[in-house]
Amino acid sequence: MNEVNALPLQVKNLQITKNGNVLLKDVTLSIESNNVTVILGPNGAGKSLLLRCAHGLENLSKGSLMWNTNIPQPQQSWRAYIFQKPVLLRRSVRANLEYVLSLHSINKANYASLIDAALKNTGLGQLADRNARVLSGGEQQRLNIARAWVLQPRVILLDEPTAELDPNGTAGIERLIMTIAQEGTKIIMSTHDLGQAHRLANDIVFLHQGRLIERTPAQSFFEQPQTKMAQDFIAGKLLNGE
Repeated sequence: MNEVNALPLQVKNLQITKNGNVLLKDVTLSIESNNVTVILGPNGAGKSLLLRCAHGLENLSKGSLMWNTNIPQPQQSWRAYIFQKPVLLRRSVRANLEYVLSLHSINKANYASLIDAALKNTGLGQLADRNARVLSGGEQQRLNIARAWVLQPRVILLDEPTAELDPNGTAGIERLIMTIAQEGTKIIMSTHDLGQAHRLANDIVFLHQGRLIERTPAQSFFEQPQTKMAQDFIAGKLLNGE
């Protein structure tokens, strides 16, 4: 695994404004522990936008966001981002992984062992020579995760990784996320799915309309939410502005 110590992630008074609209407003938080942090909230809360900020994909209007590392931008192999919809090369599963490795300063002598480990860990070993474009939705998302994991990053950011999947595919991806976290990679993921957050999260970042509403351990969030907005969201009620 990459030896960079990326945590804590410190976010201070972060604001994103586009076309006069404030999309994230005065977000301040610290993410420190090596476990699963879930960014939770209804559609339009700013979950994906906050993830994109964490990966350096957005220019901040105000405030700051800093990882505990002096590695310069753009992204390095210590951090990987997984989009909701996989964009895969029209090549084999194995070739997709080889391509990712070729983009980074990784010794070619290590390609085979890294790829074999990623294939095994994601359950794609028997599909290594299959064209990525003919895989099922769940298999494509597993390959999407494998392309991140093959780099052995310290942090993986996932933007609603199961939003396009059926229950069986979702269960497989959730098991994979837990495995990655248990092996020491920090997971930060977004979801609007309360059940998924309950199953996966160690801690919750709850957003609504671009504002940070609660930042708390998952058990406390679900058992004793501190704000009416969180209470209503957990109860399945519509929030103001939805």
